[in-house]
Amino acid sequence: MTQSPLDALPIREELRGQQPYGAPQLNVAAMLNVNETTYDVPTEVVEAISSQVRAAAQRLNRYPDREFTLLREKLAAFLSAESAVPVTPEQIWAGNGSNEVMQHILQAFAGPGRSVMAFPPTYSMYPLYARGVYSDYIPGTRSPDFTQSAQDVADQIRRHRPHVVILCSPNNPTGTALDLEVVEAAYRAAEESETMVVVDEAYGEFRQPGTPSALQLLEGRPRLIVTRTMSKAFAMAGGRVGYMAAAAAVTDALRLVRLPYHLSAVTQAAACAALDHAEVLMGNVERIKAQRDRIVTELEAMGLTPHPSDANFVFFGGLDDAHAAWEHLLDDGILIRDVGIPGHLRVTAGTPEETSAFLDSLRRYLNR
Repeated sequence: MTQSPLDALPIREELRGQQPYGAPQLNVAAMLNVNETTYDVPTEVVEAISSQVRAAAQRLNRYPDREFTLLREKLAAFLSAESAVPVTPEQIWAGNGSNEVMQHILQAFAGPGRSVMAFPPTYSMYPLYARGVYSDYIPGTRSPDFTQSAQDVADQIRRHRPHVVILCSPNNPTGTALDLEVVEAAYRAAEESETMVVVDEAYGEFRQPGTPSALQLLEGRPRLIVTRTMSKAFAMAGGRVGYMAAAAAVTDALRLVRLPYHLSAVTQAAACAALDHAEVLMGNVERIKAQRDRIVTELEAMGLTPHPSDANFVFFGGLDDAHAAWEHLLDDGILIRDVGIPGHLRVTAGTPEETSAFLDSLRRYLNR
């Protein structure tokens, strides 16, 4: 058997035979597979970003502010206003996407001889994060409807005693959000061992009215971390900015593992400009939420089973052959996500036109 060029390299043994993370990148009319904001960045935001990046470019001969002071101030102000919970700049950390933030967390609190726990089906990068820092990955379990109860989550944490436990809320790919009692129960269980609790709120801005953020639980819980991203609600998937809020001591721990000057001056400038226009960008969030709710209503009318969603996407079942449906949609120029769960697919809520195209195509498939 011919050896591939990769196999010929002395890579780590646990990487052999592995596949890199990534969803299909196809040039189609409606790209509804990776939960991006499908609305274009508003012109006034583009102009503001361009202006601030241009100013930053004049000083690219100098290293950026390694403490990203202004960005932390603006992120703290945004979270405080969005959640009605006082958050200080000292509680904020940021990185090149929430992926880097999560990597920093695991570098500081996981690592060789330690373990990371999450609850699949959930974000498929979690085991890759763990592998990247030589940690054992513990896949927890969910109820058959993909929800999580406070008692069950706490029991699993007590049984496995992981060093880091990740709760995804709203969960990807199911869209379900956690009640705060689940996070509270997880934290109480975590206090019995050397466990950090991370609540991944990448889709937090898309929550249904009345769904709380875990930010409300930060006070008095020094081992709790809440992560967010600017990729989704802020329409900055290409900007690569993620962030988190936690006790100030946690951000000090992450300083021990971050690379020098890890956030470029250009990244900081673009993120600050977007935060200055948060109100405009959150207007698109409301439009997306309306399309998400429309998708749920119309899928139910088709006889399918969409799951309740607090995110910018809808996870739905009831398909006899999910991959055949996925291929039919792709033939119509609509790319959604086959997450590998039998009978289920996931679709990003797009513009009204994209949503209509998806619904019309799926309706034709079901009526064949």
